[in-house]
Amino acid sequence: MLHLRLIVPADLREPVRDLLDGSVGVTHLITLPDAAVRPAGDVVLCDVAREAADEVLGALRATGITERGAIGVEQVELTLSAAADEAERLAPGEGADALVWEEVSEITHEESTLTGVYLAFLAVATMLAACGAVLDSAILVVGAMAVGPEFGPLAGLCVALVQRRARPALRSLMALVVGFAVAMALTAGFTLLMDALGLFSHEAFEAARPNTSFIWKPDATSFVVAFLAGIAGLLSLTSAKAGMLVGVAISVTTVPAAANAAVALAYDDLGQFWGSSTQLALNTAGILLAGMLTLTLQRGAWWLTRRRGRAAVRPGTSG
Repeated sequence: MLHLRLIVPADLREPVRDLLDGSVGVTHLITLPDAAVRPAGDVVLCDVAREAADEVLGALRATGITERGAIGVEQVELTLSAAADEAERLAPGEGADALVWEEVSEITHEESTLTGVYLAFLAVATMLAACGAVLDSAILVVGAMAVGPEFGPLAGLCVALVQRRARPALRSLMALVVGFAVAMALTAGFTLLMDALGLFSHEAFEAARPNTSFIWKPDATSFVVAFLAGIAGLLSLTSAKAGMLVGVAISVTTVPAAANAAVALAYDDLGQFWGSSTQLALNTAGILLAGMLTLTLQRGAWWLTRRRGRAAVRPGTSG
């Protein structure tokens, strides 16, 4: 269940109440007249089954409440209520399969904005991966994958492209391009510093490095792994199972590829630079393609589910 907290202007009081009262999947409806101060209006509380949330939120937006009032949404971890059970029963589909666009857009907006913290995490992850690449340490490379925040902008770009929204797409693209450019430039400088300190060496970088050679030797498997990771990543976001994103992060080699390319650039090794850049491009393309296809299929499947649910639930037939 999701909990909604609304601030409703006085002139929208009846339309919003009627909308919620007549929506399948809505329960525990409470109205507190004139309880809100800024902005002024009623405070309306209700719970809605996750599988009905996208339709309810879309209808609420259409009333204009977001421009003059507010909608707050919270995840309810536990609800002990026969009314809530009935609301979930009547709502079409399953909560785990529900696609709540407002929720997905908000999550990806936060994760795909170019901020100082984002740049810091990406730069640190890329430097860690550089250490792993030069030292041929798979453990360091995996750790760098887990630290890297680049999946957020990739997911944000997928969502924006599927929704055909230019501004979020540009924001996500900027976070990716600028983020990797800054992280790689800093990592190249980090490489030269480590070399001057005797901690890195050109000879070590040119050695066989069997544990990490996959970073700059891409093949068809690289794209397949990225494609599967893209599916898993978008499913984890849309189903609110963000804990699975760690597994997604350590499945793809975007950060290690960027790191190896930066080290190769510092050592003027064009062969490894182009190999790593190809790996980075393959991983990025695989995630984007998989993410867009996943969202498109989810949207189509969920549209069919809701259509069948509306056809099955008619006035006087809900039991």
